[in-house]
Parts: sequence; structure tokens; C-alpha cells
Amino acid sequence: MKRIASWTLLVCLVVGMLAGCGGGDGGQPAGETRVVFVPKLTGNAFFEAANNGAQAFAAQQGFVVDYQGSPQASIEDQIAIVEQAIEDKADAICISALDATALDAVMKRAMDAGIKVVTWDSDVSGDARMLMVSQGTPEQLGTMLVEMGAKSLAARGKNPGEDKIRYVWHYSQEIVADQNSWNRAGEAYIQATYPNWVNVAPQNYYSQQDPALALSVGTEILEQHTDIDLIICNDSTSLPGQAQAAKELGLTAEDVTITGFASPNAMRTYCKEGIVERWGLWDCQVQGALGCYLAYYLAQGNMLKVGDKVDVPDIGIVTVMPNTVLDAGAYTAENSGVILLPSRSEYTISNVDDYDF
Repeated sequence: MKRIASWTLLVCLVVGMLAGCGGGDGGQPAGETRVVFVPKLTGNAFFEAANNGAQAFAAQQGFVVDYQGSPQASIEDQIAIVEQAIEDKADAICISALDATALDAVMKRAMDAGIKVVTWDSDVSGDARMLMVSQGTPEQLGTMLVEMGAKSLAARGKNPGEDKIRYVWHYSQEIVADQNSWNRAGEAYIQATYPNWVNVAPQNYYSQQDPALALSVGTEILEQHTDIDLIICNDSTSLPGQAQAAKELGLTAEDVTITGFASPNAMRTYCKEGIVERWGLWDCQVQGALGCYLAYYLAQGNMLKVGDKVDVPDIGIVTVMPNTVLDAGAYTAENSGVILLPSRSEYTISNVDDYDF
């Protein structure tokens, strides 16, 4: 039997548990509470897995998750979805924002209308939502990306500590908060730890979270930089696109190291074909479940401020941290904070079949 991840197993298999902290005074009956759950785009393995986790958890806890997204990574589409949620008088919104600030105005309108607003995966400004459910700090994720690359370089005979490693970053776009923070933290870590490495395209490569563009940009990288050692793909569309580009050019993990963030299911074939040696992610099913639960929890009339703890059924105790854990210059107010997932995972041929998301 496949091992899903410990929290996801609980989310999917534990049935009939009562919500330990939900149902504060003033909220409507739990079964009538509707959380509009918004991905960056539909059809992507990461976001569909997050929705699966959220739906399973909501069914157990007695609220409704209304998955509303677009097959295009479009800021305008996300704004339209939030506007419709306001018009429909949704109870809460849980959104992965395509842009760090472009959604701020509509998110504030949602809060003014009494809708509880949570972000997950990718954030907006701290004063435009109540909580952010983050996969980790920029330092944690930037370091993880670089070290996965270093391990894979070493596995094919390179010396990451001494060799002149030529590398580039390939991800969605320069306006998305989370991926840019990982890029900046990763660059700082490289300068401190691997000073011999050379970024051959400091302007980065972007593929707009579009699968076809990820393939063409991935091909462009490999054709423009035939001696490239490492490509870091810190979003779940660019990584499979980059791997497919390598495959079509007849390259394997022995020729170029490709790493980044994507679900195990999205990369399993490329791993087994020897194109990608190592990549990582976090439990996006738990992230989706936790983001929607916290939106529901707030919609039930509960209040949360920095320093508070919530005992989430089947997941455990989480703590509201200040926004500065993600950005030292972030908005600070006691009613706006961040909840971090406790762990992240690396995948290789030795463990990829242990996961199913």
C-alpha cells in the first residue's frame, strides 16, 4: 500500500472526528459555511492535489469547499473570482495569489464585505488578508532548492564546493511573491556557500505558469547554454516543462541537473527515465486542507491574532506567527499573520513510489 504523507493519511482516512476548535459564537451552522478555494490555475497537479486534500477534509469537518479557478494563470481571472465571491456572499476565501499586490484591492473589498480572507501557497500584502498558510520561510525553501541541486550535482561526479557550476533559475514570473522570495534567498545562500557558482542568466527565465511555454523556455535554456550544469525550477509548471525539454533533446540527469518543486506524481516518469535525479515539495494536500479549514474557522466567528495557537483536527496545533517570518519588511499587525507547514520532502527514485499526490 502506498504511503501518502503522514498528515494526508490522517486527512483522508480519519472519519467522523469533531472539530476541536471550530464553531465559535456568531458563525452560521458549519454545514452551510462555504469557502471559495482559489488556485493559481486549474489542471496543474499541485493545485489539483491541494483541492483533493481540501475537499476530503471539508467533508469530514462539515463545511463546503467551492473550488473556483481558471485553466489560465490570469490575474484578471482571479480578481473576477473574488468579485463573484463577494457578490455571492461567500463566507470565506482561500486563495493562492498570482501577484503579490494586484489582488490587494479586491481582497480588501472582500474583507469589508465581511468575508474572511486567507492566502495559501502565494501571498498578497499583509493588510489584504488575515492569514497566510505558507510552505516555509524563504530561507528554508531557497536553501532546499540549492541543496537539492548540489546533491544531484555530486551524484553525477561534480564537486559543488569547488567546481565552477553554471546555473540558471526557471520559474513562473517575476511578480509572484513566494517564488521570488525563494530565488532571492537561494541566491544569497549560493553566494555564501558556493561562491564559485556562476549564474549565467541573472535576469532569470520565466514561463508564466504555462505548460507549453515551460517546455519552450526549457528548450531555449538548454540550447542557449549547452554547457549548463544546473537548472533550478521553483514552480510546479516549470519543472516538468524543463524535464520534458531535456527529454526531447536526449539529455539525462548525467548531462544536466534539473531540480525544483513539483508533486511526486508530476515528476515520477521523468525520475524513472533518469532525467531528474532529485526534486522536492511539501504536502500540498495538507496545505489545501489547512488553508480552507482556517478560513472556515474564522468564518465561524473565531478570532486569531499573532501568537495564538489553533488545534486543527487530524493535523495538530499550529501557531500564528508574524508576517515578518516571510519578509522582514512585511506589514505587522496582531490580526494578520502566517502559519507555516512543519516540513518539506525530497523525492528520488528510492522513495517516489511511497507518495501519491
